[in-house]
Amino acid sequence: MTFTEMLQAVRASPRSVVIPTIWAQGRASFGGLVAAAAYEAMRAVTHDGRPVRSLAITFVGPVEVEVPVSFEAEALREGKSVSQVFCRVVQNGQVVALVQGSFGEARTSSVAVENLPAPSFKQPEHCQELPYIRKVMPAFTQHIAMRWALGHMPFSSSRELEMGGWMRLRSDDVRGERMDIAHLLALIDAWPPATLPHLKSPAPSSSLTWTVEFIQPQAQMPADGWCQYRALIEHARDGYGHIAAQCWAPDGNLLAISRQTVTIFG
Repeated sequence: MTFTEMLQAVRASPRSVVIPTIWAQGRASFGGLVAAAAYEAMRAVTHDGRPVRSLAITFVGPVEVEVPVSFEAEALREGKSVSQVFCRVVQNGQVVALVQGSFGEARTSSVAVENLPAPSFKQPEHCQELPYIRKVMPAFTQHIAMRWALGHMPFSSSRELEMGGWMRLRSDDVRGERMDIAHLLALIDAWPPATLPHLKSPAPSSSLTWTVEFIQPQAQMPADGWCQYRALIEHARDGYGHIAAQCWAPDGNLLAISRQTVTIFG
């Protein structure tokens, strides 16, 4: 199934979604897709199409592929301009993820600060692409192109604190669509944790918690357009890493701000 088909399946029946093996990340489903599906379920119960301002995601356990999973969203409160929405992701009778979202309408304010400037990366065609190698790379990476412009590849014994480059969904997965929040969630989570280049050999790592804040209104661009991504390790010790990241549109407009706590088994 393409990314678009996965989102359509969630919109049609959020209480019974099957994520196929081609969207696997190790023994679990790709976390970015799980987050995107939860967002779609939450958007459906949000008042008057208010845009999302932030999502706080906790990955309680692995979401299995080829097993039905339920995205159970509810509006906790509908205020004058802000809606608080919650989603439980349930599989085999167990909660496997929790997502809390804040959706808010624009309001008049005297405070206006321009976004962080985008990094000066080489153009995508001049950057090294992370290749998809069947049975070596996570299955979901065949759907997303990532090209390194900053830092080193995973498991390269690097000691750099930053990592980033360009990313986009493959055209066949989102043909003709406009970039949306669900697409951004998949793109941002596609990047390996910035701590992985510090390892000298492959070892498991996963997101424990993930908070994403979205700049509204979103830049208008195709869903298969290139976006820039830059991540910074702020601290890592005792098997946990704390990573801050940003995502920009090709024209330099900030799209999202991300923070992750990741586990490191190596």
